[in-house]
Amino acid sequence: MSNILNIGKSALAAAQVGLATTGHNIANANTPGYSRQVVVQAAAQSQNFGFGFVGQGAEIAGVTRVFNNILAAQMVRSQASSSAMATYSRELGTINNMLSDPTAGLNPAMSAFFGGLQDLSANPSDTATRQSTLSTTQSLVSRFQSTSDRLNQLQEGVNTQITTSVGLVNTYARQIANLNDVIEKAVSADGNTPNDLLDQRDQLVLELSKQIKTTVIPQGQGSYNIFVGNGLPLVVGKETFQLVPASSPTDPSRTEVAYQTQGKVTVLGPSSLTGGALGGLIQFRAESLDPIQNQIGQLAVTIAETFNAQHRAGFDINGNLGGALFSIPDPAVSANANNTGNAVITSKIQNAAAITASDYRLEFDGANYNITRLSDVTTQTFASLPQTIDGINFTLASGTIQAGDNYVIRPTQQAAGRIQLSITDPNKLAVGGPAITASTSSTTASISAPTATSTYASSPLATPLSFTFNPPGFVAGAPVTVTLNGVTTEYNPGDQVTIDNGAVITTQGIRFSITGTPAAGDTFTITPGTFNGPGDNRNGLLLASLQNAKTVSGNKSFSETFGLIVNNVGNKTRELDILNTAEAQVLEQTTAAVQAESGVNLDEEATNLIRYQQSYQAAGKLMQIASQLFDVLLQLGN
Repeated sequence: MSNILNIGKSALAAAQVGLATTGHNIANANTPGYSRQVVVQAAAQSQNFGFGFVGQGAEIAGVTRVFNNILAAQMVRSQASSSAMATYSRELGTINNMLSDPTAGLNPAMSAFFGGLQDLSANPSDTATRQSTLSTTQSLVSRFQSTSDRLNQLQEGVNTQITTSVGLVNTYARQIANLNDVIEKAVSADGNTPNDLLDQRDQLVLELSKQIKTTVIPQGQGSYNIFVGNGLPLVVGKETFQLVPASSPTDPSRTEVAYQTQGKVTVLGPSSLTGGALGGLIQFRAESLDPIQNQIGQLAVTIAETFNAQHRAGFDINGNLGGALFSIPDPAVSANANNTGNAVITSKIQNAAAITASDYRLEFDGANYNITRLSDVTTQTFASLPQTIDGINFTLASGTIQAGDNYVIRPTQQAAGRIQLSITDPNKLAVGGPAITASTSSTTASISAPTATSTYASSPLATPLSFTFNPPGFVAGAPVTVTLNGVTTEYNPGDQVTIDNGAVITTQGIRFSITGTPAAGDTFTITPGTFNGPGDNRNGLLLASLQNAKTVSGNKSFSETFGLIVNNVGNKTRELDILNTAEAQVLEQTTAAVQAESGVNLDEEATNLIRYQQSYQAAGKLMQIASQLFDVLLQLGN
């Protein structure tokens, strides 16, 4: 009788566990990260009674969760990729909307500025027209400043989001490490896995992957080792490592991500941080925000310096030489915080037409100065400073530089926000002239219309300046600089000046270029101009003609340059929108596959409830019968 009673008892216990597990599944059907649990039931060891083996009922071998490691890993990878793409797409979309705005963007302000110059050249003596031109010029300056402010706000937003994301990564890391410890102890105790804790940990891994690319390496006794980005250990068993927000060594206003281990903090490069919202932010800043900010700054500087040069080459309404129309900031120079020397490096823009949208790194190796254009990692080496590259001058102003010291020079990043209008009196608009003209006797080469540098007004040309070509150039009568292919060479009086096709020559405050191939004996002459009164509009026409002149690096006009910026941003935004949609679909499909296998199906659980209920009732009936049989035996004994 006891055998039948024990069998019924085991069946009752098995059904009870099944009911409890099914109820647990139903209760957690909507719990994020919950994996359906199933009862593993087995027959108890049968007993040999001589005539054969008789069963001893059922026993619970365990309660396991339905979990597919391969699908879970795919979902973690998809989540990291989708989050990165969504973040990048969202941030770049903000810039795209700003630049392409038909009313508040840069394009309408540029069009109004060029239109004002055309009106001025048509009516140079009218005070109202001059004032209107000055207003449209100020509007252009203000629009550059507001565009720069909005880009700076995006930079600050990236800084804030990086700090927040790093904090979440560290929080998830600590929670995963704590669960590793608890899970390992539970498994070590009796070999059974705490399914709900495993689900909690896997959900934390999924949340972590929303912030950064996450790789999971399962270990013995149920713990996880977690690696982020391109292989940085974040969690090893119950030990954690930290990411920390840190100021850039070369720009304190810029938040970078650093890796902290054994008390040492190492700033990570963009290539080390991929995937997730954090990777998307880093990628957006490095590939789009920084270049766009530099390109807008390059456009602002080139417009300002080009018009300054032509404006200085004219006369105002009173017959005075024109001054600078715009105030242009010097390039920003940041010394690395780890430098050991006290050298001060300064930089100036010498030729706006040659500047690029790149930042530069200057490093001293103990013997030479290495200047690297960061956009294409092109390095030039010099034994001394000053040197001029891409229209940018680099000078060791003071102090002593030590081996390993380095500096980052940003000629254009903040330039758009710092451009100022230098003229407030409309009568000082230099529309008359030009004050200097050029001519040549050559039939095989031509000389451009000369423009004035910032030093010309203090010492204007009094008599014609002539020089005769004697291959490969001419003899300098005064200090001369020649810029060709972004590299500037300086010559002293009496030196033989070498010129090639396209060379830009600067001397005595005058800049001009020679194209073509001069022949021996060809003469080039720069002549002082004359002022023809308030109605003189010759320099005004030259100013207006700059709208379509190929004055931007790469032989592009201002409109072409801005159009290319907008077009590139628009194309990249569309590309990211497509990729974002694709990644979201992949994540949706992967999530659906995981849910199909691990998710709770309420219809299936309802069926299990009925099945276990019937099993429970049948087991109870069996125990009731066993009890009745035992009562019969007791009665027979009386």
